[in-house]
Amino acid sequence: MKAIQYIDEVEIKNKRVLLRVDFNVSLNPNATIADDARIRQSLPTINRLLENNNTLILISHLGRPKGIDKKYTLKPVAKRLQEYLGQKVTLVDHFETPDFIKEKGVYMLENIRFFPKEKDFSTLFAKKLAGLADVYVNDAFAVCHRTDTSVVGPPNFIPGYGGLLLKKELDMLGQVIKQPKKPMVAIIGGAKVSTKVGLVNKLVKMVDYLIIGGGLANTFVCAQGREVGTSFCEYESVQLARKLLALAKGNRAHILLPVDVLVGEHKDSKTSEVVKIDSIPQNKSIFDIGPETKAQIGCILAKAKTIIWNGPVGYFENPVFRQGTDFIYYSIANNEGVTSVVGGGDTLAAISKKEYLDKITHISTGGGAMLEFIEKGTLPGIEALKR
Repeated sequence: MKAIQYIDEVEIKNKRVLLRVDFNVSLNPNATIADDARIRQSLPTINRLLENNNTLILISHLGRPKGIDKKYTLKPVAKRLQEYLGQKVTLVDHFETPDFIKEKGVYMLENIRFFPKEKDFSTLFAKKLAGLADVYVNDAFAVCHRTDTSVVGPPNFIPGYGGLLLKKELDMLGQVIKQPKKPMVAIIGGAKVSTKVGLVNKLVKMVDYLIIGGGLANTFVCAQGREVGTSFCEYESVQLARKLLALAKGNRAHILLPVDVLVGEHKDSKTSEVVKIDSIPQNKSIFDIGPETKAQIGCILAKAKTIIWNGPVGYFENPVFRQGTDFIYYSIANNEGVTSVVGGGDTLAAISKKEYLDKITHISTGGGAMLEFIEKGTLPGIEALKR
């Protein structure tokens, strides 16, 4: 059977290594780095490759630029990585040929999404990238669900390996999917039902409890025949939500939806009101779960042995509406015997400044990648490395 080889299973020495990382960090308004966790998480792979006298050519994207946009330059990222490594990191604007490599060291290609052929897969661009190095290493789990050229292209032309972070992600997720301890609970937030049909289909066959929150829950609440005021609701997916609720019953998975919520006139409201789910005022929106819902969730999480969490359950950016998300975090952190996997950009942003992060078994670097891996069992970036 085809499998991935990881860099701790082979000797990669005195080579030029094309290393795909995910340094898509969050930035402050003044373009400084707000959170460098993604840089830190790839340091074990970078350091291991450097210990073996390799020259590294790093590839990453940052944001969603439309062509070259200096707002999304990797300059601050290269600078921060340089501080961690204690050696020079050279940012490379143009890389038509490997001529920019003058000496051994660490090079970082400018934001790969500045190049149109990154998102629009190109064999020619993949060949050009592969031509810069002897081997390719993917340590960017968070982009493995994409078919971007730098993710799936180079290992067609040079030997491809998995990095240590990729290995850690796949080992941990494989464990909770294939051998979960029961009861198993999944908490899913986000907005759209239509993008999570396959995932919910898979989860109701795996878990004992599926807790649905955030904008996603509103569509399921509508599917139960209730009004949601001015809340976000994907009305075209209400029928779909009904089918998923029926499917859960058939699989004996218990879907937990909010029984009470916090409402406000808009997301930046300074005050909130607790109302029952069947009494949402017509002129207000749901922005968080209520105390009774928290109590129900708390009981489920306290006895869980495996928890997967992706997506806040409220508009956490406003302190008035972050109580539900905080409650879930502390409930997971206080469960001593649980295996917990937490992922997703918004979820990580909501918990990044918290204490007890060491109580979470695994904080995944991937949101979409994590969910797609749970749903499908593999990803394009993973398949590209198998041989």
